[in-house]
Amino acid sequence: MEQTIQKRVSVGGGSWVTVDVHGDPGAPGLILLPGVMSDARAWRHVASAISTWPSVMVVNRRGRTPSGPLTDIYSLRTEVEDLDAVLDAFPGASAVFGWSYGGLIALLAANERPLGRLIAYEPVMRPFGRHALPDLKAARENEDWDATVDIVNRKITGLDPARVKALRADRQVWEALRRLSEPLYDETLAVNEPLPDALARKADHVDLIVGGANRSTAPYGTAFDDVCHRVPAATVHELPAQGHLVHLEAPEELARLIDRLST
Repeated sequence: MEQTIQKRVSVGGGSWVTVDVHGDPGAPGLILLPGVMSDARAWRHVASAISTWPSVMVVNRRGRTPSGPLTDIYSLRTEVEDLDAVLDAFPGASAVFGWSYGGLIALLAANERPLGRLIAYEPVMRPFGRHALPDLKAARENEDWDATVDIVNRKITGLDPARVKALRADRQVWEALRRLSEPLYDETLAVNEPLPDALARKADHVDLIVGGANRSTAPYGTAFDDVCHRVPAATVHELPAQGHLVHLEAPEELARLIDRLST
């Protein structure tokens, strides 16, 4: 389906988030919540390929243009409250899909408000990325976004040096990564906040998805296993041969799985 409108939603601390609406803005639908190093634009191919829901609302979380700044009050609680504001702005939404950090935010939100269906692809939680926090903090203080992108790719996600070099060689891609990396220290710090023992307690049904390439493998597969322990009633699915960047590498395949989970 095509994007029809972009809606601005006011959130706490004088900031705001924008939501790209695909399909019928007045119809019940799916709220899609990206994680770090990603924005609504990166999820447009997944949103356009989803067919079961009459509308898909892709949240551009704070800290990325054209949404507002993180602000000094930023924490994991801030993200949960932002999602609450989006859910209030789209009362017809019947489900939430969260990717990575977005999945953790959705799981926490479902501890506080009822959700019919919650789908999360490789949600992360502490101690994900904790070892890199000192380096990320230093890079942010120096506004060295090249270093920030390098840290996340090498020290957190574990990309090999040749792949990082190839990313850097593509000026357009690298510049986009630089922009998306600006809130990375604060977001990684938030990922490492303490969590309750149980997540998504008020969701009627929870589907947790792991890419086959990451199953039980650090850092994403092991974080996924930690999340599963906190949502014992969840239904676990594996997307064969896929990794964490499934929205970029196999958007139509992910959309088909999301469609299947609508019933």
